[in-house]
Amino acid sequence: MTPDFQFLMRHVLECAAHGEVRISDVVETLADRLNLSQEDREELVPSGKKTRFSDRVSWAKTYLKQAGLVKATKRAHFIITERGKAALAETGAEINRAYLERFDEFREFQVRTRKAGDSDAPSSPDAESAVTPDEILRQAHQTINAALAAELLDRVREASPAFFERLIVDLLLAMGYGGTSEEAGRALGKSGDDGVDGVIDQDPLGVDQIYIQAKRYAAGNAIGAGAIRDFFGALSLKKVQKGIFVTTSTFSPSAVQTARELMRIVLIDGDQLAKLMIRYNIGCRDEEILHLKKVDEDFFE
Repeated sequence: MTPDFQFLMRHVLECAAHGEVRISDVVETLADRLNLSQEDREELVPSGKKTRFSDRVSWAKTYLKQAGLVKATKRAHFIITERGKAALAETGAEINRAYLERFDEFREFQVRTRKAGDSDAPSSPDAESAVTPDEILRQAHQTINAALAAELLDRVREASPAFFERLIVDLLLAMGYGGTSEEAGRALGKSGDDGVDGVIDQDPLGVDQIYIQAKRYAAGNAIGAGAIRDFFGALSLKKVQKGIFVTTSTFSPSAVQTARELMRIVLIDGDQLAKLMIRYNIGCRDEEILHLKKVDEDFFE
């Protein structure tokens, strides 16, 4: 029988205990260590695109990452953190969701998941019987998207400022800003002055423009009102009527109030940025599409 992903958490940590590892190598190592049968190794998830065991190993790694026990390094690779080493050093400690809840980062991840519409697995058989298959499917979808959003934000924070600025321009173009012109959006990077990182042309001649400010901050490092006023000043110098301020963190209440009073600046924080990236397939892609169908009553009339 394929082990559940919580059972695999300690094993995943142990695989990374001595340096950087690749997730596919971890899957093979653990399959051998746990003496999985060939049948269990080859069992596929319903989509048929990956094995059930590799899927569970990946989810174990995802939850460990949200708790700060491992850290991504490059594509499909990760390393153990000092927190992860400390967890392994706790003799007899069972590393599972309950263990991860001692860490603020993981609790915040759970809060984001619930805000997205997820409710944790039912705690009793009676509660479980009250949940329909349709509700379970949608809850699972929200959990997957919450994990994806967190992963996207982590990747963006680790990228270069130039990459972040280009990402914002690509996102706005995907959302329909700038029309159809190939040069409608561009990141200014170091060539941009007056605190502006990108620009979107709203018409073919560039008469009407939207200027962009992009701040790649760590979680918990909120943007203050001063940064909003500076951006407003940059817009005024360029005689531009519209601005979008994007950050990977959050905005302080005073920053939100300042933007509301100025009425020319739209704010996009990290959570909203991640949701927009998922909605418009920026930095992610569709892996599988499930069609929910019901009886066509008209057909049987």
